Amino acid sequence: MKTIQDALKERILIIDGAMGTMIQRYKLSEEDYRGTRFADYPSDLKGNNDLLSITKPEVIKAIHLEYLEAGADIIETNTFNCQAISLADYNMSDIAYELNIAAVKCAKEAVKSFLEKYPERKNEAGPFIAGAIGPMNKTLSLSPDVNNPGYRSVSFDEVADAYYEQVKALSEAGVDILLIETIFDTLNAKAAIYAIKKYFRDSGKTALPLMISGTITDASGRTLSGQTLEAFYTSVLHANPLSIGLNCALGAEQMRSHIEELSQIAACFTSAYPNAGLPNTMGEYDETPDQTAHHLEEWAKEGFVNIVGGCCGTTPDHIRHIADHVKNVSPRPLPIIESAVNLASFAS
Repeated sequence: MKTIQDALKERILIIDGAMGTMIQRYKLSEEDYRGTRFADYPSDLKGNNDLLSITKPEVIKAIHLEYLEAGADIIETNTFNCQAISLADYNMSDIAYELNIAAVKCAKEAVKSFLEKYPERKNEAGPFIAGAIGPMNKTLSLSPDVNNPGYRSVSFDEVADAYYEQVKALSEAGVDILLIETIFDTLNAKAAIYAIKKYFRDSGKTALPLMISGTITDASGRTLSGQTLEAFYTSVLHANPLSIGLNCALGAEQMRSHIEELSQIAACFTSAYPNAGLPNTMGEYDETPDQTAHHLEEWAKEGFVNIVGGCCGTTPDHIRHIADHVKNVSPRPLPIIESAVNLASFAS
């Protein structure tokens, strides 16, 4: 069986699109989120999409399957907010481990169903399951209190411990890749990297391939915590990632220059999964599948990318068009980068 590293050298891989966008299409009620087990739960649960891996697993499995049939080589587990700190918003920190296990089960069942329907794919690389590790709802670099810049609502150790539990669950449940994504605070990402390294050191298991994806929040080309793209890349390079890329915040048109820059400095594979354009005044995304695919095809032909897909607002139709547009384009070759001492910096 070919590894993901083998596959990346041969072709551009496709990562799936938005989970939240697809869940919204189901128009689920509070009762749907609660299910039987949480029918009398004291907190409101609607919006806790990670919980659906337990209460509506058929929905999560169906979404994964739609993306696989659209051409996704990599599907992300429904675990974007699935660690104790974020789940505290719903008073569900104590089931973080269980939710991660359930999410991986949904993804595995979708892959199994897909391969049963398309048995010829069994001899190919993938599909791969990426354990999605989101940025968390608390930040280590920025104060939530404008009147107290030095205040932090969480500590590095607390963030690392929460990520450690998530990494442990994802790994034990059998994901193929770990994906730290939508990074707007590099210090949070460093806590996740620390947790990953600590887990594999403690467990003695072979470390899983690691994908890292940051988010540039505006035209300045910086993350929310103030780093330039090059500084962000330098800050996480010690993790020896399989890939480094960008996702979310921007549409493909606004992301292009940043992806081009990243392709020139990254010694590893690169990934890009932008939003379906920028949100309109109603918070919805208007970019059509063909429009998104056209942008990503251009990047592919320019030699910028190894992995492409979609983020907010994208659907299986977007992924289908993207897969079709890049299927005959060669992947970005890994460059030879001269060794040097690089120092990352934050905006002052």
